[in-house]
Amino acid sequence: MDVNYISAAEAVKAVKSGDRVFLHGSAATPVHIIKALQHRYEELKNVELVSITTLGDVNFNDEKYRDSFFFNSLFVSANSRAVANSQFGDYVPVFLSEIPILFNENYLPIDVAIIHVSVPDKHGYCSLGTSVDIARAAIENAKYVIAQVNPFMPRTHGDGFIHVNKINALVWQKAELPEVDYSAKASDVVVQIGKNVASLIEDGSTLQLGIGSIPDQVLKNLVNHKNLGLHTEMLSDGVIPLIESGVIDNSMKKLNRGKNVTSFMVGTRKLYDFVDDNTSVRVMNINYVNDTSVIRQNPKVIAINSAIEIDLTGQVCADSIGTYQFSGIGGQMDFIRGASLSQGGKPIIALPSTTNKGISRIVPFLKEGAGVVTTRGHVQWVVTEYGIVNLYGKSLKQRGRALIEIAHPDHREALEKAFDERYK
Repeated sequence: MDVNYISAAEAVKAVKSGDRVFLHGSAATPVHIIKALQHRYEELKNVELVSITTLGDVNFNDEKYRDSFFFNSLFVSANSRAVANSQFGDYVPVFLSEIPILFNENYLPIDVAIIHVSVPDKHGYCSLGTSVDIARAAIENAKYVIAQVNPFMPRTHGDGFIHVNKINALVWQKAELPEVDYSAKASDVVVQIGKNVASLIEDGSTLQLGIGSIPDQVLKNLVNHKNLGLHTEMLSDGVIPLIESGVIDNSMKKLNRGKNVTSFMVGTRKLYDFVDDNTSVRVMNINYVNDTSVIRQNPKVIAINSAIEIDLTGQVCADSIGTYQFSGIGGQMDFIRGASLSQGGKPIIALPSTTNKGISRIVPFLKEGAGVVTTRGHVQWVVTEYGIVNLYGKSLKQRGRALIEIAHPDHREALEKAFDERYK
C-alpha cells in the first residue's frame, strides 16, 4: 500500500518542551530519529526521555543537552549510564513486567512514542520486530507516534503488529540494527559456570535466559538434551542451533506449546534473519511473558540470571555498584519467582566468584547503597565456577557456610573471618 514518509527532522517537530517521550529500546533503538530530536536541543526545554536498554551510536550525556533533555531510565544501559547517574537523569526501580502499568495507569503518561518498525506489508501492518517488550503499551498510550521504518528490521510474529494508520509520522531509514555477539570466546571461568548450570537442567525444562556470555555457555552444553522449551524475556544467537536441531521443541510446555516465546532480542544479524517471518517465534508483551502466573504454568522452568554481588545471607545485588546505578531490576525477580513456583523449576543466580580485578563477588555485606534485586527469601540456587549450592530452606549460618564453599579460594579465609565475627 502507498505510504507517505517524511524526514526525521520534520517528524520530531511534534515534540514540545515539557513532553515525556518514549524511546524504543534494545536492538530497536531508533537512533536516526533520536539524533534528529537531539538536534533540536536549542529549541526544547525539559523533555523527559523514558526507555529501557538503548543501543547504538547515540550520546545522551552531552553537556549541551542538559537543559533540553532529562533521561529517566527504566533500565540503565551503557549509553545512558552516565546521564542516569547525574543530576540530568534518574532511574525508576520497577519489575520489567510492571512497566506497562506505569503507562496504562498514568504513572508515566506518554506524550510521544518514537519506535522502530519493519516495512509495512501489503495490508499496511508493520512489526515492532526485535522488541515488543514495553513498546506496545507505550504506543497504546502515546498521544503521538513516530516510527522509523527500516527494511533491516525483521517482521516478527506475536504482539508486535501495528497498522500504519496508528502511526502519526513515518520516517524511512535503511540502517543495520545494533549487534551484540555473546558467543565471542569466553573465559575459562565462564565456560565452567556454563557447565555447572547446565548440570542442573533436566530434559523437558523450560528455559529463561538472561543477558550475557554465561547463558550462551549454558546453551552450548545442552546439545544432548531433549524436549526443552523456551519462554524467556530475551533471546540471543545461542538458541538458534538448539531450535534448528530440535533440542528446543517446546513440546512439554503448557502454554504456547511448539512456540518459542520471548519479548525482545539482542544478537547478530544471524539472529535477526532467523526470526524474520519465523512463525515458531512469538515476540510478545512483557506483561505477559514476565507475568509470574504465566511463567509458573510451564514445567521445570529454569531461570538463569546473574548478579553484581551476593552477601553471605543470600541477598542479591544485580543492578547497582553501591549507589552507582549500573543496570536495573529488569525481569530477574519476575523469573526467579516464576521458576520457584513452577513444578520442578529452578531459579538460578550464576556469577563468577570474582570481578575482573579479582574482587570477591561473594561478600560479607553488600556495598553501602547497593540495591537488593533478589531478596534472601527468593534466592535458591547459586552457581560459580567453584560449584553449586541451593540456599532454599537453609538458615543464615548454613547459607554463609555454603556460599563460602563456592567463593574464590583466595577470599575464603576473609569470608570465614567475617562470618565468625558476625556469629560469634
